[in-house]
Amino acid sequence: MQHARIKAIDFDPANILLIQLGDVGDVVLTAPTIRAVKESHPDACVSVLVTKPYGSLLAADPNLFEAVEIARKRGPLLQRLREMLAFARLLRRNRYTLVIDLRTGDRGAIASFLTGAPMRVGYHRGEKDRFWHQIAFTHILRKLTPAGLPVHPGADQCLRIVRELGIDTKDSIPKLHISLGDLSRTRSLLADAGIPPGGRVVSSNPYSRWKYKEWSDDKWGEVFDRIWENYQLPTVLIGSAAEADACGKIAAGREGRVINLAGRTTLGELAAVISLSSLHMGVDSAAPHIAAATGTPTVTIHGPSDWRAWRIADEMHKIVSPAMDCLPCNKTGCDGNGISQCLESLEVAPVQDAALELLSRLPRPA
Repeated sequence: MQHARIKAIDFDPANILLIQLGDVGDVVLTAPTIRAVKESHPDACVSVLVTKPYGSLLAADPNLFEAVEIARKRGPLLQRLREMLAFARLLRRNRYTLVIDLRTGDRGAIASFLTGAPMRVGYHRGEKDRFWHQIAFTHILRKLTPAGLPVHPGADQCLRIVRELGIDTKDSIPKLHISLGDLSRTRSLLADAGIPPGGRVVSSNPYSRWKYKEWSDDKWGEVFDRIWENYQLPTVLIGSAAEADACGKIAAGREGRVINLAGRTTLGELAAVISLSSLHMGVDSAAPHIAAATGTPTVTIHGPSDWRAWRIADEMHKIVSPAMDCLPCNKTGCDGNGISQCLESLEVAPVQDAALELLSRLPRPA
């Protein structure tokens, strides 16, 4: 088992698979790593393995040969085994020459082993490897060197792994490419909601998978009303089907126009909505990563989580965080109750002001 730095001459770059079995935000932040691999090996076929349906976010990436999806296994054991065997045959058939697992979980290690690639690279933080990782990988990295700014901190979570193989890029900013099909379907959705072709909107994800990252519904509503009052821009709410009812309650009775598309888009169409927006506002989740990667200005609310590890704040991307000495604490709520008092106390004004400042750079509606 090799543990030293791996040199680029050690592997055949003809057919490379990157494994990224993280959440949506992790997939978005992998885009610069895909670009780095393609820049370093322009003749290689570069593919990425992601959890279904996240592949739609990367399907239009010009640096990518293929986005391979693996489903989260559910159902009877025998059915799951049959599906895993079929997936293993698919991976073997693709004949990858190099596989790089960009995370540390067991699913990625197993998928790496199933490829049968002659070189399989993984990363392990601990001093002692899990015994199956010794089998899953031909090379295990233990020490990675993080890059400081101006390298994008979120993108560097993956870039620091491929850097150990002599692979890097000068452009670490995540960029998503929206497919023409997703753009077309999204424009139709907006048209059905009364937005004319080329009409401007603001998008927002008021919810996260984790409640301790969320802000007040009423306060979001006030921000949407002020945007309508100042710019006559409707706000489009996006999110999962599970968030649709809650988004509907925010939209109901607003002074301004709020359109609820939560649960009505695919992931690719959700990204298209954001890409067509003049501004995206949201809490700490994947959507602000998508917005920044599509070139849409953002206002993102952060409470306990440390935004500096994942995002870059600049003139186009504003971070609003309560001015409290205890932040960032990285806790999942205060006193174990799942509610973050810092976000409970965050007023409307700083969020509203950040949004209006970014929108002030746009031409006023006629």
